[in-house]
Amino acid sequence: MKPIALLFCFSLITFISSAQLTADGSLPTVKTANGILQGTQNSGIAQFRGVPFAQPPVGDLRWKAPQPVKNWEGTLRADHFSARPMQLPIYSDMRFRSPGISEDCLYLNIWTPARTGNEQLPVLVFFYGGGMKAGDASEYRYDGESMARKGIVAVTVNYRLGVFGFLAHPELSQESTFHGSGNYGLMDQTEALRWLHKNIAAFGGNPENITIAGESAGSSSVCAQIVTPLARNLFAGAIGESGSILKMNSVIKLKEAEQIGLKFSKTVSANSLKELRAMPAEQLLNATGKTGSDNFPLDIDGYFFPESPVTLYKTGRVAKVPVIIGWNSEESNWKSILGKDEPTKENYTKAVKKLYPSNSDEILKLYAANDDSDVVVVATSLASDRTNAFGSWRWVDLHTKTNSPVYRYFFTKARPGLMAEVNKPILRDSQETAVKNFTGLGFFQGAVHSAEIEYALGNLPSNRVYDWQPSDYMVSTIMQDYFVNFIRTKNPNGTGLPYWPLYQSWQKDPIMFIGYDTHRAPDKTRERYLYFDKISDN
Repeated sequence: MKPIALLFCFSLITFISSAQLTADGSLPTVKTANGILQGTQNSGIAQFRGVPFAQPPVGDLRWKAPQPVKNWEGTLRADHFSARPMQLPIYSDMRFRSPGISEDCLYLNIWTPARTGNEQLPVLVFFYGGGMKAGDASEYRYDGESMARKGIVAVTVNYRLGVFGFLAHPELSQESTFHGSGNYGLMDQTEALRWLHKNIAAFGGNPENITIAGESAGSSSVCAQIVTPLARNLFAGAIGESGSILKMNSVIKLKEAEQIGLKFSKTVSANSLKELRAMPAEQLLNATGKTGSDNFPLDIDGYFFPESPVTLYKTGRVAKVPVIIGWNSEESNWKSILGKDEPTKENYTKAVKKLYPSNSDEILKLYAANDDSDVVVVATSLASDRTNAFGSWRWVDLHTKTNSPVYRYFFTKARPGLMAEVNKPILRDSQETAVKNFTGLGFFQGAVHSAEIEYALGNLPSNRVYDWQPSDYMVSTIMQDYFVNFIRTKNPNGTGLPYWPLYQSWQKDPIMFIGYDTHRAPDKTRERYLYFDKISDN
């Protein structure tokens, strides 16, 4: 009996080490470098939720670079989402599946269609948006099951936010080996990529074919991972949706960031780093809700960012990987330019002169309103460029100079009306009106910031706020297929899709407009972005 028992034990160990992901009714089990994980299964898709990739950043590890996760004994149940990072309820469109907030938040989630763990499938790692102040890897719109059903191993990652993820302070800089501080949330993302590079093969993924992606702050995070030397060789491609760290004043000097940290310390009556670390997390979080106390910018810490991101890009010291970069037609509303004033040419002119006292003449030429009827579209275009479009364009422009493949998109699909009948507009699909109103500058009633997420990830059914129409599902199919193709091959093109050319500023039709009428189109906006680039100081 002993030889049989030994043979059985050897077979079991071998089976677990290669991963048990088959759809045989049992729970999927994987052996990672840190221990055994047991997940759940949904119609052939194995799901592992709440997978630790770093030690909890609590106590003495608060405001330190993430530390590698410790090994665990036995089998760890990965069947539920972890707590989301510490954050205030800022954005009404965020719908979480996590049980609450906690400093102990460094976990990731994996969806895989693999059956044996030997498939070497392409991997998507998605970073959530939320201004580096809010968000969570459990949000419905980032769910990875739809991508997994397309043959992708999908991953979402938590990272520290706000004061917990980005506080810089002179004492923190003094205690660190690199004499800098801040950017801990970005370091969390890099640590997650290290863990995945070491372990994703056990889930059926190919560690040499990881694509990182994100929207808004998540897109800025992708840009940051391309720039930092810490993440070099941890991914093979990148997708950035409406965000970049290359816009004006996005990353500040360390000394400036430290002063912001000192000012915050005073608001909570902390005279030392020791006192800050001793404070309950809830007390620190609530203090950030006070006016002027919630902004902790990225900084040139000498470690994650050895120099300014723009300098690193211009000198070619970035990851030279294929990218998809784009933004939406209504990243911001005209009211952010005119405030409560009516959209008249006179009010628009006054507003621009107030915003750009030294450059208003040129801005009014680039964003010209001939009469009152032009103001809404033109002001919306200026508002969009000021927030996300210029930074994303600058990213596109600088990345093309690395001689890496770049695919640029412009997402134009306006959301339909709300599900509630009382809130439905007369036009159930306002894209028809938007197309007619297109001037080359932007759309009125266009695709607002973050609107593309559910389309790109195939998650329209998870958002029941909007009354999705057949045209929405058509656009989602096209956009998701572009992304899936890129994740697989680093080229978005494929059978049945409009051809998407590489972006070059000199080409006739270098931009893929993704929307009600997906097509290639010329770049009519370059001059205004070149001007913003000219007046930018970083």
